Amino acid sequence: MNARLDYFGNPVGGKFMRTIVSAGRGLTDSPLSLTIQELVRMRASQINGCAVCLDIHTKEAAAAGETDVRINLVAVWREATVFSEAERAALEVTEQACRMADGGGVTDEAWANAAKHFDEDQLAALVAVIALINAFNRVNAIVQNPGGDYRVGQFA
Repeated sequence: MNARLDYFGNPVGGKFMRTIVSAGRGLTDSPLSLTIQELVRMRASQINGCAVCLDIHTKEAAAAGETDVRINLVAVWREATVFSEAERAALEVTEQACRMADGGGVTDEAWANAAKHFDEDQLAALVAVIALINAFNRVNAIVQNPGGDYRVGQFA
């Protein structure tokens, strides 16, 4: 499978991608744990059908110490016993945010549940992680960037 467009290599696309990559670096030192950030990125990428982002974030999560069991169960987190209540709250907000057309966005109930586990700074970071991964997912899905070749730290 080949991408439709070398988006990073294109002057307009490359400039845009460098900008959103830079925005993502701002989340590195946010108060939202890297574990939750990677779980959110994986789940959003599954929902949005983004192979390259799923490739990136499963490998980065594993390199950061995430277990194979948890990585493999992200897609079915509701039926799995390996996620904390805070992680479940973040995954619920992620799913609702990614599926806005299906139900109108994040419900008050899901937001209130997340607010039980995260302070305002963490919630702001959660929203940013979800928004940013959705942007990456959409670019990659549109141009059909394939997954499978990512090396941990490649974009660091």
